[in-house]
Amino acid sequence: MNEVHGPNTAAEISRRSVQLLREYTGRGPTKARTVINHDSVMVLMGDTLTKGERKLSENGKADHVRYTRQEFQRVMRDDLVRIVEEQTGRKVIAFMSDNHIDPDFGVEVFVLEPGGDSDPRDGYEG
Repeated sequence: MNEVHGPNTAAEISRRSVQLLREYTGRGPTKARTVINHDSVMVLMGDTLTKGERKLSENGKADHVRYTRQEFQRVMRDDLVRIVEEQTGRKVIAFMSDNHIDPDFGVEVFVLEPGGDSDPRDGYEG
């Protein structure tokens, strides 16, 4: 895939990710920001929880909410990866996702296939 970052690439990834989360959970985040670096894409979302998830969390069930969100993220993985690949023109080689309950944030991180001479693993101890 060729790298094709238009001026609205990050905004489009944010918009489509929020829309996808809304389709899966019935409510999308009210805030989202996408940051695209040389070899990664990060989508940070705020105000992600549904009313029901908030009530569960308030009543000691935050672990249940996190588990359910992880299951959504596993099911949404292919759709999220497709969005990033279509918008960046690059293949996603790794995907990580997590949620934080209080404050209410979610993050989707995508590692892109190396372009040219670079490798995302360069500079990391292993």
